[in-house]
Amino acid sequence: MALKKKKAVKKTLKKKPAKKRAIKKSPAKKKNTQKKVLKKKQIKKKAVIKIYGKPVGIVTHYFPHVQAAVIKLKAPLSTGDKIRIKGHTTDFTQVINSMQIDRVDITSAKPGQEIGLLVNSRVRQHDTVTKV
Repeated sequence: MALKKKKAVKKTLKKKPAKKRAIKKSPAKKKNTQKKVLKKKQIKKKAVIKIYGKPVGIVTHYFPHVQAAVIKLKAPLSTGDKIRIKGHTTDFTQVINSMQIDRVDITSAKPGQEIGLLVNSRVRQHDTVTKV
């Protein structure tokens, strides 16, 4: 008996052409953003002046066992003044009760001096001291 070979029939499928999608264009952005940025900066500057008051000095060291801070003064300061100490993790206000220079009690200090100040809570280096 003779075997008949079956011929392989190739079926060719026709692919349908893909539909072209319409690309939505976003509207062009306006280049007048400089005015908005300036307004925001101006608002921030005004808010800083109202919140912080007059800068007095910067904390240079803190002694935790006596709760005292060393402050480098930029403006005069005296006992009875109300100050605000603001930093990364600190933010409080207090009235100055005790100030010292070289372990001697003083009532007022001038700019450029480093004073020891009794504080109510922990402060850190580079915290800012402002007069309220």
